Amino acid sequence: MADDVVKTDFLIVGAGPAGAALACFLASYGRKGIMISAAPGCAETPRAHITNMAALECLRDIDLERQCIETAASGDNMTHTRWCHSMAGEEYARVYSWGNDPKRKGDYDAASPCNHVDLPQTELEPILTRRAVHKGWTLRFNTTFLAFTRPSPDVIISDVRDDLCNKTYRIQSRFLFGCDGARSQVIRQLGIPLIKKPGQGLALNVLVKADMSHLVTNRTGNLHWVFQPDRGHPAWGWACLVRMVRPWDEWMFIFLPPPGADVKADDMIASKEEYLARAKEIIGDDSVDVEILDASKWWINETVAEYYSDGNVFCLGDAVHRHPPFNGLGSNTCIQDAFNLAWKIAYVMSGRAGPKILDTYSIERQPVGVEIITRANQGLRDHLPWMAAIGMTEPDLEKRKAILAEFEDKGQVGRRRRREFHQGIENTGPEFHGLGVEMNQQYRSNAVYLADEPEAPQLPEDAVRQHLITTYPGMRLPHAWLNSRVPGKPVSTIDLAGHGSFCLLTGPGGQAWKEAADQVAQELGVPIKSFSIGWKEDFEDVYFDWAKRREVEEDGCVLARPDRFVAWRSNSMVENPRAKLATVMRSILCIDKA
Repeated sequence: MADDVVKTDFLIVGAGPAGAALACFLASYGRKGIMISAAPGCAETPRAHITNMAALECLRDIDLERQCIETAASGDNMTHTRWCHSMAGEEYARVYSWGNDPKRKGDYDAASPCNHVDLPQTELEPILTRRAVHKGWTLRFNTTFLAFTRPSPDVIISDVRDDLCNKTYRIQSRFLFGCDGARSQVIRQLGIPLIKKPGQGLALNVLVKADMSHLVTNRTGNLHWVFQPDRGHPAWGWACLVRMVRPWDEWMFIFLPPPGADVKADDMIASKEEYLARAKEIIGDDSVDVEILDASKWWINETVAEYYSDGNVFCLGDAVHRHPPFNGLGSNTCIQDAFNLAWKIAYVMSGRAGPKILDTYSIERQPVGVEIITRANQGLRDHLPWMAAIGMTEPDLEKRKAILAEFEDKGQVGRRRRREFHQGIENTGPEFHGLGVEMNQQYRSNAVYLADEPEAPQLPEDAVRQHLITTYPGMRLPHAWLNSRVPGKPVSTIDLAGHGSFCLLTGPGGQAWKEAADQVAQELGVPIKSFSIGWKEDFEDVYFDWAKRREVEEDGCVLARPDRFVAWRSNSMVENPRAKLATVMRSILCIDKA
């Protein structure tokens, strides 16, 4: 069987959020392939869970958003992040989170037609893999990727092992995608250097079944920091982040050792009984039945690959960016990696784009990886001030008790403690209100046309929290609600774009742009949809939001790529719109001049 060769255009190694999403996006272009995973099935534990607007826009593009929303816990369940002594006990602080702050609601509504939801990886992966299989992809679990060779630039031979029968065979593909996680064999064989910073220790995930619905009636939130500075604790269970998996009877208890602990010591290993006892202490209500469903450990990394591709081998997801879950950026970034790459692969395969466009995947996505691993790890570090303020970082129990007692002092000592703790909680704000880090991605590559642009706009001073809405090329196409002249169902500019096509948006006086789009689409064999927005045009700008956000004149235009990032814009009508648009499209698609 070792000489057997299975032939396919695409081999995806890994069936997690990156690999399964890539299969779905490629399938939307009618492309089929093989996806393998060493795991016996989809994720057994929740892992990633917060799905943000940027990722949902990608899934919305292939009509998977509704299914995700129906399966997920709604954003209302994510109203707060809390700090407390136990789930049933005293509460020290709470903040609004994930778009639920009344003062930030307008910012989130302006950013996207989508909303944050809590969708555990155990629920997301089946949605993605099922769609891929239904669209013609072959999925093989219990199949380990071993190695690959490249006899020629467009031929990749991969050795894989069927772990059920312990037999190896070969898969020949044109493209190989390494979506095989933090221990990526594809990355190792390519020898892609990893930019690593010192790790921040160990964390323990304990999946718990416990009905705590009565405890969150007036304390609604999907994240609860539980800490008990006035009590002793096991070495592995210094603090606990209780994360909702399913409202309100399934939870992930993320236990953290104290800073500086020897994470390789024997006391970092606990029995199921010890986990159960600690979980009951964290809950603080003896009437709650508690069952331990699973326990595992993971390392807090700050790692990103120097580049994401080598020839026709591309790497996505945790294979190229590894970080803690703070800011909820993990699976969301995986999905966006796949969305960026899929249209470029599909366009090259169909002859609509030149092969050099594939180089822009790493150029565009690697800086995003650097940003998100930096932000996620800073999100963890942002918690240290409140921990210090309330005495959590003090090793001695009696000193911790003394510090906690100072909070009750009515004089200067108490005021200082309470002020420092308050400031420490405020310091965590970028984690729970990171609209900017989610939506401010900037692409600078040959797949973006900047020749007509002045200097790029500056991101907001607080670019983690604040979203820059702009049509500057390389930025996300702005969302604005539109309608018909006789009002019907609202439609977002986001929904006009995407779906495998370029999209040109213009306004009154821009008819020549629409005619140019039709001509260039026929000339290049590339789909370009065009719409006019404004007074008695294809769509009415009823809130005038598009007029405020388009940053071009009515007779100008904004061109969006299939992934809904702005590719180019023209401030106003030009003398020969067909020639101009053809030049722009050839440049973006890396097509040699005719």
